[in-house]
Amino acid sequence: MIEMKKINGFYYLGLMLLLSIFHSNTFAVELNAPQKVIQETSDLLYDIVKKDKDKLGNREYIFNLVDNVIEPRVDLDKISKLVLGKYWRSASKQQKVQFQKEFKGLLVNTYATAFTEFQDWTVHFLPMSLSVEDSRVIVKTEIIQASRPPISVDYRMTLDNDGGWKAYDVIIEGISMVTNYKGSFATSIKNSGGLGNVIKALAEKNEQSKTSSIATEDVQISS
Repeated sequence: MIEMKKINGFYYLGLMLLLSIFHSNTFAVELNAPQKVIQETSDLLYDIVKKDKDKLGNREYIFNLVDNVIEPRVDLDKISKLVLGKYWRSASKQQKVQFQKEFKGLLVNTYATAFTEFQDWTVHFLPMSLSVEDSRVIVKTEIIQASRPPISVDYRMTLDNDGGWKAYDVIIEGISMVTNYKGSFATSIKNSGGLGNVIKALAEKNEQSKTSSIATEDVQISS
């Protein structure tokens, strides 16, 4: 059984296509368009992480990495709608904007931790069919690590209006990240008295993480 800590790490990695820090291996199989999105992002981020390893504790650096490399390949609007469910439909325009901002901050915080915790793995793309009519697909992969059983990691992807494929969910060993977040946020909203309070709590947590990151950088500079 996979440890819950490791599952949580893969959730965040998967959501932002952070298979990317694991060097992908296609085993000479020709990839189709949605698979290529994952592979290309993987190769790009792998090179960046390898080159800038000493910057991975810098939250601002991670934020820029998300903005420039990962977010263009992820459907954050769709993810936000799915994880909030009925609460998204009843949210004001301002709440939707604020939630997406803080939700992204939450992911970046975990992202930074994941970068420092995980080592090289291999991504094995499983065969899949794709027709010209398909606008939603599941890209199936396995994460291979020496001396351990393969881990199933599947991506739900959608075709956007510009003809590009974007990820909106990751399924780890049959467990959906979106479903997991949806249940978590629903409970938090009920217990806290509303979506506004959850957004506020997220903002405070993100600010604390930002402050902690700055403090850590100051210590490293003065050491």
